[in-house]
Amino acid sequence: MPKFISRANQIQAIIALRSVAITIQLLLIFFVNLVLQYELPWTPLFSVIGVEVLFTLISRAYYAKHQLRDDNSRQRAVLIQICADILFLSFLLFFSGGATNAFVSLLLIPIAIAAVTLTPILLAIVASLAIASYSALLWFLPMSVMHGNMEGHFIGMGINFLFSALVVALVVGKMARSINQQELAIAAYREDLLKQEQVTSLGVASAQVTHQLATPIATVQLLSDELAEDFPDNPVIEDMQIQLARCRDSLSEFREMVFSIKEQTIAPLSTQELIAQIKENIDVNYPEVILELNTKEQDNVLVKADAALLPAILNLINNAIRASKANSSQALSITSQLIDNNWQLIIRDYGSGFTLEKLSELGVRPVDSEQGLGMAVFLSHASLERLGGKLTLTNHQKGGALVTLSLPNIQTESL
Repeated sequence: MPKFISRANQIQAIIALRSVAITIQLLLIFFVNLVLQYELPWTPLFSVIGVEVLFTLISRAYYAKHQLRDDNSRQRAVLIQICADILFLSFLLFFSGGATNAFVSLLLIPIAIAAVTLTPILLAIVASLAIASYSALLWFLPMSVMHGNMEGHFIGMGINFLFSALVVALVVGKMARSINQQELAIAAYREDLLKQEQVTSLGVASAQVTHQLATPIATVQLLSDELAEDFPDNPVIEDMQIQLARCRDSLSEFREMVFSIKEQTIAPLSTQELIAQIKENIDVNYPEVILELNTKEQDNVLVKADAALLPAILNLINNAIRASKANSSQALSITSQLIDNNWQLIIRDYGSGFTLEKLSELGVRPVDSEQGLGMAVFLSHASLERLGGKLTLTNHQKGGALVTLSLPNIQTESL
């Protein structure tokens, strides 16, 4: 269906078109009988139109109360409506001249509608029904019209209808699918562009915060140095200097990461080295965490990496640790494996897991969560996409959440 008619409104559009068609049918019957003075069988024609009106009213009432939420239900509903239109039109044509009726080509309209609304298999069903209906109208023509060369004429009409039906089904269907694919590609591009704009905005805000933090940290460092001179063996001052050094190192690493991302510096990285860095970070920052580390990949696995890859993974691990602690657990499970030439890192926490609503939103955009705005997952998802990877969020059957990131295994010369 064209872009201006959404999938949810296709049924209502078809019902509205049938309502207009019923009005035109009534006007044509009165015009042919009263103006052109052609005798038409009023009883069967109005009986068919009466059934058509009843079917339309029932359909309108039913679909007003029952919302079709999935594509399969909508496809079946559209198929039923279009097939009903073909049957109604076939009976009207049968009682008003059959294949000799000038409006017999209207049987092509349901095929055209099906071509832009239904899948190829359902489109084939509609086209077959329309062709069968036209064939039946030809078959039941009275012998009185088969005089002279009219038999060959009607055979030619049948071949012409068959050819026209195939052209409409194939050409219009192909064009509709191409347009639909282009619209999906444009929508995906717009979504990716919006995500990159959000990431850029977050990067600008982070850079501003980093710049603002640099001055007070330097000031506190000067005060700490003066205090160290006055109290050289004070353990509190020594601990404060250690923490200040960590802050300076973090700011320096952040500046380097921003510059690397800006320059789009990508290099091969061994997964074993990456796992070692992850384990070292967990041991230093979370010594209380009980880590279960399973490595199943080969020794020569390389992945594309930039400065944002390790922070992206650590963001996910930090979220997992917080989720486990919120559920009174210190456990964390990490699995590294190679499947179908894709390196996978599976992070399992022992928290309460994701809700269905969060599963559909996390990673797509920043969303509200107990720990914040889901910013870590959002940024990690964007970082992995930039490296050709993907992020999958699920719930473990025994409780907790599973975060699976996947990156393609590469060779050094391919970069």
